[in-house]
Amino acid sequence: MKQKVTAVFDIGKTNKKFFLFDSNYQEVYREYAQFDEIEDEDGFPTEDLYALQTWIKSLFDKILNSDEYNIKAINFSTYGASFVHLDKNGKVLTPLYNYLKPIPENIIEEFDKIYGNISAETGSPQSGMLNSGMQLYWIKKTKPEIFKQIKYSLHFPQYVSYLFTGIPLSEYTSLGCHTGLWNLDMQDYHQWVYQENIDEILPPIVSTRTSINMVYQEKKIKIGVGIHDSSSALLPYLFSENTQFLLVSTGTWSIALNPFNTDKLSHKDILDNCLNYMQIDGERVKATRFFMGNEYKLQVRKLSEYFDKEYGYHRSIKFDSGLYLKLKECDNQKFFFEGIRVRKNIVDKTDLSRFESFEEAYHQLMLELILVQESTMKNAIGETSIKKVFIDGGFTDNNIFVKLMGHYFQEYKVRTTKSPLGSALGAAMVISKKELNKKFLKQHYQMQKLSPLELFDPNQNIQ
Repeated sequence: MKQKVTAVFDIGKTNKKFFLFDSNYQEVYREYAQFDEIEDEDGFPTEDLYALQTWIKSLFDKILNSDEYNIKAINFSTYGASFVHLDKNGKVLTPLYNYLKPIPENIIEEFDKIYGNISAETGSPQSGMLNSGMQLYWIKKTKPEIFKQIKYSLHFPQYVSYLFTGIPLSEYTSLGCHTGLWNLDMQDYHQWVYQENIDEILPPIVSTRTSINMVYQEKKIKIGVGIHDSSSALLPYLFSENTQFLLVSTGTWSIALNPFNTDKLSHKDILDNCLNYMQIDGERVKATRFFMGNEYKLQVRKLSEYFDKEYGYHRSIKFDSGLYLKLKECDNQKFFFEGIRVRKNIVDKTDLSRFESFEEAYHQLMLELILVQESTMKNAIGETSIKKVFIDGGFTDNNIFVKLMGHYFQEYKVRTTKSPLGSALGAAMVISKKELNKKFLKQHYQMQKLSPLELFDPNQNIQ
C-alpha cells in the first residue's frame, strides 16, 4: 500500500527543496536543486522562474505517479519580498525582480513626498525593493504600459500555489513581510495602496490555513495557499512550545522573531531596523534583522587573503579563552563593527595589521558580530518577559558563535536547534489539523543547551 504523505516545496534564494512528510511530520523523502540566475532587462541577477516552475511541475508529477507515495496534501514555502505579475490570461509579464535590485532615488523621494514615512504604520523600515509594495509603485511609475496589463500581482508563495490551482490569492504572512502594503493598526491595506489603485491588482486575502480540495491529474489533493518562509519556520515552535520565546534564525540574514511582542513600532524601533512580520492570524511579530551572514562572508574572505589562508580554514577554528580575554582588554576598539552596524561594505577599510594571527582576527570578528546580535535580540525582546531563546540556522555550526551566545545570554535559557526542515515543516503543519506533541522540538530538533563560558587563560593562569 502506498504511504500517505504531505508534500512541500521550500524555495530559498539558493536551494530549492522538496520534502515528503508522513502523518507524524517525519521526513520520508527529499530532493534539492539549484539553478543559475538569469538577468532582468537591466542586467540585474534574478531567479530563473521558468526553470524553477519546470522543475516544480516535473518533480511533483514524478512523485504523484510513483508506486511508493500517495500525496494527500501539498503546500509551499518561499522567500518573501517578491512578486510575480500576471496578465488577464495568466501570462507572466516581468522577471521575478530580485529584492536586492535598487530602486531609483527619485522614485523613493517622490513616494516620500506624497505619502511621508509609513514605516511605523506598516511595520516596514524603508528598504527599497525589500519593501515589495515599492516594487509595484516603481513599475507603475517607470513601466506604465506593463502596469496596465497586470491583472494580478501574486506574492511568490501564492504564485507557486497558483501553478497548481489557477486561483489567485493572498494571505497574511506574505502581506506582512515588510511589504509596506499593510496598515497594521487598521488591519487593511495602507491608504497609499488605495490611492494608487494598487489594491485592484492584489488578489483576495484568505487565511494562511486555507487549503483547496482539488482533483489534480485525476487525484484528490488538498492544496495550500503558501506561506512566507520566516513565518513558516516559526510555526513548529509556536505549535509545540507552551512558554514565551524568541527565535533567532541565522544565515545570510540574522532575524530575531518575537511573536509575543505585538506593540506598534516606535520611532526608535524604526531607527534600530526593527520591523513587523505577521502571524498566520494577522497578529504582529516584532522582529529585528541584520545582514550578519553576508558581512561575515565578506570579512572572512578578507581575513583569508590577508593571512594567506584558504577560504574555509575558518570552519576549523574553535573558541580560545586566551584570545577572548586578550581581546576583551581592548573592549572599546572596533575593527569590523561599523560595516556590520550600518550595513555598508567597508571591507577594504578594515585594518588587520594589529592582529597577530588569523585566529585572533577571527575571534574579534565573531565578538563584534555577537555584540550586534545581542543588541538586535534585546530590541526584539523589548518589554516582554521572555526567558527562553531558540537559535537555528547556519551559525549553530559555528563553535565560537555558539559559545559566545551562551555567555552573553546566560540569564536566558538558550537552546540551539538543528533542523533543515523548519520552514518546510511549518508549511506542512499549517494545512494540517493534527496537534503537536509538546516534546516535538526535543524529539526532532536536536536541541543543545548553551552555558556560560568557563574562561581560562593558560598564559596568565586567570580563572
